[in-house]
Amino acid sequence: MSDPKATRPAWWAAHEEACQRGQDGYTDPRTGYFVFSRVGLERRGECCGAGCRHCPYGHEKVSDRGAAIQQPAYLLPPRAPLPEEIDLVFWSGGKDAFLALRAWLHAAPTRGEAIEAARARLVLLTTFDARSRRIAHQEIPVSRVIEQARALSLPSFGVPLHAGHDYGERITAALARLAADGQRVRRVIFGDLHLAHIRSWREENFAPLGLERVYPLWGRDYAELLDDLEASGVPVSISAAPEGERAGLDCATVGTPFDRAFAARASEAGWDAFGEKGEFHTLAELWRAKGDPLAQPEPSPEPANQ
Repeated sequence: MSDPKATRPAWWAAHEEACQRGQDGYTDPRTGYFVFSRVGLERRGECCGAGCRHCPYGHEKVSDRGAAIQQPAYLLPPRAPLPEEIDLVFWSGGKDAFLALRAWLHAAPTRGEAIEAARARLVLLTTFDARSRRIAHQEIPVSRVIEQARALSLPSFGVPLHAGHDYGERITAALARLAADGQRVRRVIFGDLHLAHIRSWREENFAPLGLERVYPLWGRDYAELLDDLEASGVPVSISAAPEGERAGLDCATVGTPFDRAFAARASEAGWDAFGEKGEFHTLAELWRAKGDPLAQPEPSPEPANQ
């Protein structure tokens, strides 16, 4: 990952200096506003619910977390106490993250564990732009991610990314926040399909954190993935399609359904059928599913003996 010292926002040094001096706050160099430091907020003894930039309490009293959190915190807290060891699903809100989650759960018996036990350890982790409150590239608002988590009955953990702030530093802060809540992350689950350079980047940057990396969809056949998507009953739509990438496929507009027919047209146009090269991005509309979106499909009946 990039050098944190070279990418930290302008207020970072002012905040660190204030903390070292034991000061309650500092003047933001961009806005001129007074901002409470972590030290000042710790003196308060509890979260004030205002979504402070340096909140040390996991924003526990913030009512609309999707709109207000500035530090890593739960967007949708767990409904029941989590086990000490948890698994994080890197959650973009799109089809690949959803299919990776399904694949990981459905393979639980082959790992010698029950699906429900594996599900009880899962937390969806989403990084998003702290200002726009949207997921980069996907153009999915955080509010939709929270809606997805509710549909899955899974907790959602958000990591706001501040302009110029090092990505690795924010992930480390997220792990520290989870640890403060009593959870140790055992593994991270990614929805990567076949882009080797992306997987190499993940390996290089997540291995030092001591986390097992899992890629349930790696190298899987697209037809097989489309079968599973259809079996899930979850509609998927296009959430973003860069203007420069649309040549040859005019139907790639926001809101267009992503399905087997769309994938075929994308392939005919010379695109990756799943948009792996950035041609388009998707939104899994989990709230529209009939039944449990993570349910395992029923096995096909055996043909009757003639």
